[in-house]
Amino acid sequence: MKLINIGFGNMVNADRIVSIVTPESAPIKRIVQEAKDDGTLIDASHGRRTRTVIVMDSDHIILSYLQPETLVSRIEEYNSEDKELTINE
Repeated sequence: MKLINIGFGNMVNADRIVSIVTPESAPIKRIVQEAKDDGTLIDASHGRRTRTVIVMDSDHIILSYLQPETLVSRIEEYNSEDKELTINE
């Protein structure tokens, strides 16, 4: 399990992320509203503008103020570290 920082010290298990998307499209806005109604929305933006919507395999939706590119680069760092560990073992 590798935790990825999604802002303000909040962490998410990188292995459980299904997708990272921007919140501008109408379908994503509907997904966020449905998660809010169902109680599966986690707002980790701390009142800042939401720039990323993270969809988890548990059907939880997480909002972050970080850019999607920032989160993807953090996940890529995790994946490269994981490959280095496998090669060195």
